[in-house]
Amino acid sequence: MMRGKNIWIVPLVLALLVGGVGWWADRELRRTIQQELRADLQSTLDANVTALEIWMANQKRIAAALAEEPRFKAIALELLEHPTADPTNRAALATLSRQLISIQHLPERLRTLGYGMAQLVGTNYTIVFDTGRGRGRGRDPDRQGTPVFDELQPKYAELFASGEPILITPFKVKPPENPGRFGPGGERNSPPGFARTGERSPGATPARREPPPPRDLTVMQVAAPVKNSSSQTRGALALIINPDTEFTRILSVARSGESGETFAFDAEGVMLSKSRFDAELKRFKLLKDEPDAVSALTLGLRDPGGDLTQGFTANTNLSWPLIAMVKHALEGGAGVTIEPFRDYRGVPVVGAWRWLSDYGFGVGTKIDAREAFQPLQVVRRVFLILFLLLALASLVILLFSIRQVIWRRRLTEAELRARQLGQYKLAEKIGAGGMGVVYRAHHALLRRETAIKLLLPDKADPAAIARFEQEVRLTCRLTHPNTIQVYDYGHTPDGIFYYAMEYLDGLNLHDLVHRYGAQPEARVVHILRQICESLSEAHGVGLIHRDIKPANIFLCDRGGIPDSVKVLDFGLVKHVSDQPDELAAMEMPGADGIVGTPNFIAPEAIRDSTQSDARSDLYSLGALGYFLLTGQEVFEGDSIAELCRKHLNEIPVAPGVRVGRLFDPQLEALLMRCLAKTPAARPPSARELAQLLAVGPLVAQWPLAHRAAWWMAHRKSIVALAKPAVRSDSTPIDKTVKIEFADRTP
Repeated sequence: MMRGKNIWIVPLVLALLVGGVGWWADRELRRTIQQELRADLQSTLDANVTALEIWMANQKRIAAALAEEPRFKAIALELLEHPTADPTNRAALATLSRQLISIQHLPERLRTLGYGMAQLVGTNYTIVFDTGRGRGRGRDPDRQGTPVFDELQPKYAELFASGEPILITPFKVKPPENPGRFGPGGERNSPPGFARTGERSPGATPARREPPPPRDLTVMQVAAPVKNSSSQTRGALALIINPDTEFTRILSVARSGESGETFAFDAEGVMLSKSRFDAELKRFKLLKDEPDAVSALTLGLRDPGGDLTQGFTANTNLSWPLIAMVKHALEGGAGVTIEPFRDYRGVPVVGAWRWLSDYGFGVGTKIDAREAFQPLQVVRRVFLILFLLLALASLVILLFSIRQVIWRRRLTEAELRARQLGQYKLAEKIGAGGMGVVYRAHHALLRRETAIKLLLPDKADPAAIARFEQEVRLTCRLTHPNTIQVYDYGHTPDGIFYYAMEYLDGLNLHDLVHRYGAQPEARVVHILRQICESLSEAHGVGLIHRDIKPANIFLCDRGGIPDSVKVLDFGLVKHVSDQPDELAAMEMPGADGIVGTPNFIAPEAIRDSTQSDARSDLYSLGALGYFLLTGQEVFEGDSIAELCRKHLNEIPVAPGVRVGRLFDPQLEALLMRCLAKTPAARPPSARELAQLLAVGPLVAQWPLAHRAAWWMAHRKSIVALAKPAVRSDSTPIDKTVKIEFADRTP
């Protein structure tokens, strides 16, 4: 009794165990997530850097291909050879420019390739031609000699010295000091590649006034050398790229999660590409709240000191430090960190970075730490919920154990009263199941050993009682020697339902195979024939067993006849005339409403248990014979759903193939026929199956002498196997149950 009262301690101990396992799992999961996160960040960065390098190499190839086209190259060299400072050359330069545009259809080609404009830059770093104005009419002669920006001259010097294409990272074009007038051609503040507006050259057609370039225009360039026949570099062809549509897009090839971002930055920690959070940055006052304001070449990648998305207000009077990944990139080149740090919004993130020394800028990728470690948070919540549920379970079980103590006291009192007045004396417990327990007993008057099955009080709900009564009522209708015999049925005044049946001394087929291994073919035939005889009687009166399996077939040495078979447990039996199957509706099926045992169930019973017929029992019988012959079940699976799927769809492997030996072909073919997916392909009845089994030499290979010898050799081990476990309490095992004849149900 004390152990029953203290059973609530078990979930409490389990809660502590879950807590310990949770701590260990948290540590291991965090380590695994960190490893996967590190690999994901590195692979995301590598993918974006690779895509960027491929794109930049492709830009160089396109520029070089255009610069080497013969007709373009011939006109371009003539333009580069004319001194731009000589006013007498202007007309000739204008003519050559128009030829270059009209003959090569240069503006259309540039638009097709995704470039905004093109320029020819001489070795003196001046622009001698551009397509920025005129849309096919040629460049403005007044723009001769416009210099490239001072910051770009080192890159052009590199091109002229090496003779190889270059790519100039994004830079910002500043508007002129006088918005209404761009100034003379050589003015420093005049944007490279953009024609002057509001003026026209002498003798030229009046030009349409065009607006000045947008404020803070961001551009990038790819330039290729223009060489003469002696392979001397005479200038460069520069193609203007819009980084917002090209550079930023390339850096979005791979992202980590919903908050991931990859961006480029320069040596001063300024973002070169466009942030995906521009709208937020305007709200945080990190960008101007203007339609054309973007983060590229504007946003410094600096730590504001707190999470701006959570309402933190940064101190604008202080100098903000560079975010950790940019600082490390400028110091050391490449790396990955999974320790959270604040990004330019102040949000804790993890990231990877790399400095591309060949191009003079860095690339970084990051993801919000909250998203990166979300699986860990989920597991932590799950373990917390489990801990609380187990603590709650300890309280529930405590209350339940009190109820069980009350039931146990009532049962004991009933047994004490029955000891004086009852007809059955319980000797020992020999089995237990989900609905009841089975005792070996002696009838007080008949002196006959009997098995008594009691329905547990806590299981005695209307559905369980109906199923209990069904098992007795239908089994009593069967009289075949191979079917278990029921002697009596009723209930005690205390409400304990029972029925008495013949006591069998032996072992079930499950224990037979697991204890002694796969069985000889002749013995399998002998056993299956007896089961067929039992089922034949049941099927003849319209009863279908629906749960033929090794545990429900008992093998015994009874009445001097060794290897006698008894078919047990008609608890799931169905009458074929039941419309609807009310008893089936009250029974307790398995997963997904399946009635039967998944390892031995027929396909049609899986689809609809109400459609089972006698041939469904034959499928289970074929699976049982397969098990006896091979020691293995027809299908194996990790779940009920997987087993059912295999019974529905997969053709079983023949027994001989399964175990690598030869079996009697007639027996093997008969078992495979029983395992057919459609009932029509199986033997039509249990009686015909028994007749088919009786044909052949195997029947004579398991004679009475062999059976008797086997039982004599194994009787002691069978008795030891059947001996009930030693009880852990001191309660006597000899009990009686009071059974009044007036209380018996018809």
